Amino acid sequence: MTPPPFRIARLAKHDRSGFRCGSEALDRYFRTQASQDIRKRVTSCHVALDAATHQVAGFYTLSAADIPLTELPSELAGKVPRYPTLPVARVGRLAVDERYRGRKIGSVLLFDAVQRAAGSEVAVFAVVVDAKDATAEAFYRHHGFTAYGSAPGLLIAPIKQLLGS
Repeated sequence: MTPPPFRIARLAKHDRSGFRCGSEALDRYFRTQASQDIRKRVTSCHVALDAATHQVAGFYTLSAADIPLTELPSELAGKVPRYPTLPVARVGRLAVDERYRGRKIGSVLLFDAVQRAAGSEVAVFAVVVDAKDATAEAFYRHHGFTAYGSAPGLLIAPIKQLLGS
């Protein structure tokens, strides 16, 4: 059996110096701030590692959040209890190194984030993202996310929908 070409792990002492995704803000965050946010327990960060070279091929951050019930799309609002806010998991950042584009790593990272959120003992109704641009928004919409709230780029997908259950 052939080992998988990538494995996903928590960010630790991985070499991040060569990571380039094409967005300076994401590159800078990953190289300089991600570890601080982990230490402060504001987010967790997971990386896709190339099994052969151990290079970071991509990463995502995951944190707890809540959103006002009034911001849900009407098709979702009718399916949840009438609490003022609902618990969600936020994929705050997701990026793939330019050298690894086109290999579906972004999709694998997103699915891993969904599985971690669904498997947590902290209940979450949905996963939310803040799409940074039209390309990111198209990626998330392809995976079943829909717009919510009034700000552009805010997208949501129920956990059950993302897991196909």
